[in-house]
Amino acid sequence: MPRNKTISELALLAILLDAVAEIGPDGLTFAKASARSGLSAPTLVQRFGDRKAMIEAILLFAWDQLDEATEAADAAFPVSPRGAVDLLLHLTPDPEHGLDGGLPLLREDMRNPALRARGSAWGDRLSAALTRRLGRDPALGRQMASLWQGAIIWWGFDRNGAPQAAIGKALESWCRTAGLDQSP
Repeated sequence: MPRNKTISELALLAILLDAVAEIGPDGLTFAKASARSGLSAPTLVQRFGDRKAMIEAILLFAWDQLDEATEAADAAFPVSPRGAVDLLLHLTPDPEHGLDGGLPLLREDMRNPALRARGSAWGDRLSAALTRRLGRDPALGRQMASLWQGAIIWWGFDRNGAPQAAIGKALESWCRTAGLDQSP
């Protein structure tokens, strides 16, 4: 007779995502996952099979969360260049969760084909959402998404001011350069 799960799959993945964000994918072992979740290491092995599958499941869960946040932001912000800027600022991680903390996760996403495919698909959806707001050449949506990611990286090096303000300034400047009216 199968035993009842003491913690749901989604709750477990959320706990483990926090752990992997803190210690990195290479640092998360079954022993550390056990200590964080309260489940025994053998139970975790039974759920995931091996450490590689556990890391992949955690990062696919993170992509699910980003997909949901992107879909919600796409529905919430107006179809205008100003709406595009606001959508991206809404998706910008807050400094409390460390804008640079995702780099080990990004590295893992690029190494794993399933995670890389999720990232590529998300980039296409984000670019389409931006293109709808920019009302022009489809390349502009991808350009704006690329600028946003670059602005996050440059802020991480410079740390000049609040990230939202610095990243917003870069996006607004790009809109002006592209001749896009940012009025609401």
